[in-house]
Amino acid sequence: MKLKNILLGAASAIAIFATVACQEVDPNDRLIYVKPAEAGRAVLIEDFTGQNCKNCPNGTTIINDIIKTHGEDKVIAVGIHSGPLSEDGEDGLATETGNDYYRNWDKDSKHGQPWAIFSRATKQPVGNVNTWALYVNKLITKKAPITLSINNTYDATSRKLTTAIDAIGIEGTTTGKLQVWLIEDGIVAFQIMDDGTTNDNYVHNHVFRAAVNGTWGEDVTVDEGEIAQKQYTYTLPEKWNAEKVSVVAFVYNETGVQQVTKKAVLAENTAE
Repeated sequence: MKLKNILLGAASAIAIFATVACQEVDPNDRLIYVKPAEAGRAVLIEDFTGQNCKNCPNGTTIINDIIKTHGEDKVIAVGIHSGPLSEDGEDGLATETGNDYYRNWDKDSKHGQPWAIFSRATKQPVGNVNTWALYVNKLITKKAPITLSINNTYDATSRKLTTAIDAIGIEGTTTGKLQVWLIEDGIVAFQIMDDGTTNDNYVHNHVFRAAVNGTWGEDVTVDEGEIAQKQYTYTLPEKWNAEKVSVVAFVYNETGVQQVTKKAVLAENTAE
């Protein structure tokens, strides 16, 4: 009799559990939204420089010191060779796209080089290199509304680069332009030094090479908790050293650069 009562009790418990388990759960109670974690905002330095600019190496030194202070993932510099002190031709590092950027900020060449733009939050060129660290210190404390990641695949035979960009929303909705650039380190080329001499073995780093998705990028909208994905292909010219090339991706709008990141072409996923 006791065993029978125990079995009946167990059967009743199972039946009750099954009944509860089969009840429909309100859709609003099924998932709890977890807000993405905050992320720091990296700073983009657009360094408008030139090989015929004797003060430009000093600007580069200042930028290198800033990067050492904050880290390469927090401060991303791009040397845009452009303007009247840049050099075209086979030995030059200037690009027409770089000159478009130069004219956008200083169409009348009123500012002597070097000068810089900081995360496009500064609407005018900043020529006083002694203040550059102050601009970075102010901007680097801000939080980012999005995060960015880059995934590169490179085929060494065809020299074809495929780069995939993921933009993840953290806070609200971010609307702006996604810009994808290619930069190169370790370029040995001439540079006029501060004493007026020419250094034919000067090493130029983070040199702007090309805009992958147009001079001013393309429209993008990133909603909080969602991912906006883009993919691009680009064939690297033979004279570029693929081992020294990196992809720089950033999203900007009228208030400035919302987030920026950088990744070497050969960092991972290299096709043989």
